[in-house]
Amino acid sequence: MGLRSFFDSIEPNFTKGGKYEKYYAVYEMFDTIFFTPKTVTKYAPHARASLDLKRTMTYVVIATIPAIIIGLYNTGLQANTALAELGIADPDGWRAGLLSAFGIGFNPNNWFACFVHGFLYFFPIYITTLVVGGIVEVVFAVVRGHEVNEGFFVTSMLYTLILPPSIPLWQVAIGIIFGVAIGKEVFGGTGKNLLNPALVARAFLYFAYPAQMSGDSVWVPVDGHSGATALSIGASQGYEALPGMGLSWWTAFVGFMDGCIGETSSLAILLGGVFLVYTRIANYRLIAGCLIGTLVMSLLFNIIGSDTNAMFAMPFHWHLVVGGYMFGLIFMVTEPVSASMTNLGRWWYGALIGVMCVLIRVVNPAFPEGMMLAILFGNVFAPLIDYFVVNANIKRRARRHG
Repeated sequence: MGLRSFFDSIEPNFTKGGKYEKYYAVYEMFDTIFFTPKTVTKYAPHARASLDLKRTMTYVVIATIPAIIIGLYNTGLQANTALAELGIADPDGWRAGLLSAFGIGFNPNNWFACFVHGFLYFFPIYITTLVVGGIVEVVFAVVRGHEVNEGFFVTSMLYTLILPPSIPLWQVAIGIIFGVAIGKEVFGGTGKNLLNPALVARAFLYFAYPAQMSGDSVWVPVDGHSGATALSIGASQGYEALPGMGLSWWTAFVGFMDGCIGETSSLAILLGGVFLVYTRIANYRLIAGCLIGTLVMSLLFNIIGSDTNAMFAMPFHWHLVVGGYMFGLIFMVTEPVSASMTNLGRWWYGALIGVMCVLIRVVNPAFPEGMMLAILFGNVFAPLIDYFVVNANIKRRARRHG
């Protein structure tokens, strides 16, 4: 008996009146993971398109692959480089034990050693996210009687990629529980959430455990190593100091620098962004609007200038490649549920996020990374933006035909 036949044979036990009726949501979860859904456009957020949710979410995961590959290599590269600088030839921990046992080692000039070392940090974080968050999703689905869909797979991947590699796994678990429960399920589940659940989880961790989510010692998972991010250097010394510390714009663009697992490589993220725009999963208006807002605000601060705040001088092209800007632009700003739905509203929504990101980075010295908060701010205002756009269209048509 094939897997499809097996699922079809047990389905009556989970449908109404069946032996396991209350667990139908769990059956649906496994069925939709392994097979193409029998129906499309049944649930939000794709009521306006013929593309089913499974294919949409699969495309988003595919788009993250370049960022994952570069992120794994860069995480291992930064760790191996730090070990070499500190003169640690035999580090402690289970990861070091595995790398030594298989003869892989910690050579920063060996791409395979760097990639595997980075994978050993990425994999536990992702598995913890997937298991704990999946349990929360299933619990809500069973209680409410609705199906578990593929939306969480995207959330779990994005959440993992925006975390520092040194974060404790128990914090990973707490963060995803909060993100799924408060960021999505309290609003009704996939397609009904007001805020991006991955960013809600990340914001919760930042404010609840700032010592593990910020500072100079969390980006490279090596005890005793301290390395400032490009944004913190730009805030304290000015972006002009970055090349002198070995970080050119091109190096930052490719992604070989300290940072969260999947946020450092603008090049890899852009490759995924081209794919999403080409497949029409991401709306180009959201991206273009955000870039325009960032350009205008950064130019304004450049013109104003400041003798006491070095971030005023950071130009537009540096804002794009430092921090989590590019990752947020491609994977968070374009998230269809929490963004504006009208075409004109998308331009204003993107521009609002771009302006707020630069504003937070420049004006708030305690928080040089502004993309996460800017996107959450934009999420809150997205329905209001659409409201004004729709009402303006109604009034314009009423005047035209009145």
